[in-house]
Amino acid sequence: MTTSSEKTPGWLDWYADPSRPRFRLPEGAVDAHCHVFGPGAEFPYAPERKYTPCDASKEQLFALRDHLGFARNVVVQATCHGADNSAMVDALRASGGLARGVATVRPDVSDAELRELHEAGVRGVRFNFVKRLVDAAPRQDLLDVVERIAPYGWHVVVYFEAADLADLRDFFLSIRVPVVVDHMGRPDVAEDPDGPEFGAFLDFMRARPDIWCKVSCPERLSVSGPPALGGERSAYRDVVPFARRVVEEFPDRVLWGTDWPHPNLTGHMPDDGLLVDFVPCVAPTPELRHKLLVDNPMRLYWPDAG
Repeated sequence: MTTSSEKTPGWLDWYADPSRPRFRLPEGAVDAHCHVFGPGAEFPYAPERKYTPCDASKEQLFALRDHLGFARNVVVQATCHGADNSAMVDALRASGGLARGVATVRPDVSDAELRELHEAGVRGVRFNFVKRLVDAAPRQDLLDVVERIAPYGWHVVVYFEAADLADLRDFFLSIRVPVVVDHMGRPDVAEDPDGPEFGAFLDFMRARPDIWCKVSCPERLSVSGPPALGGERSAYRDVVPFARRVVEEFPDRVLWGTDWPHPNLTGHMPDDGLLVDFVPCVAPTPELRHKLLVDNPMRLYWPDAG
């Protein structure tokens, strides 16, 4: 448990001056995975957290949205805030309907709290299975949460690492609401995209028609890394075969997001403009890009819009 309000040593602050993307986002594009952190003085971080991030406010998130050319955001509850969704809900309420949320809730959440979250714009809950970030919750507790959220039409977002999918697969398939996988299940991109590990993930995606995938966070997955300073803008090339495979096989069930403000990074902090320029590499046609950035997130998070 971290009790200090100081940022975890060695973790980088988000990129303060992102470039403007060369790729022009389609009208109505959604950044479907991002966060707000605090500010800690207004929304204190959870006592049980395993890390302390730098502050990243809703105003800064919305400024980045406009700079990059997005129309909307999906704000995902950060583990450093635990099950106190106040900062995320505050961002949703300030967005003028241009943001939806993914919350963290416990089985004892009240009906009134769930109604309040739904009215604020929450449309899902997140279950985190990355051991370095959170302590494991009993699976029955998580299934109890699913029963509580199902009447609202919410979905479950799952975050895990590729090596753990075999143990988690049956549990995920038992979740009786749509399931959204964060960051392609964190594949090892040094392996063959046609190999058994990623093949197991693709088989999991094929197991149900309501399993979705975020083809996001190449900066977390890449071994080759970002382009050299002053070099060409193409980055994270070793992630492309994995993400493109998912986009092309499941074009109606993929999402993309910046992951701003990129928590827990120690090696390099990505330029969000370069991340947007990564999108055409994994969604090579205008039709695939429109599905990835507009049609799919709107169907999942704003089904009644328009």
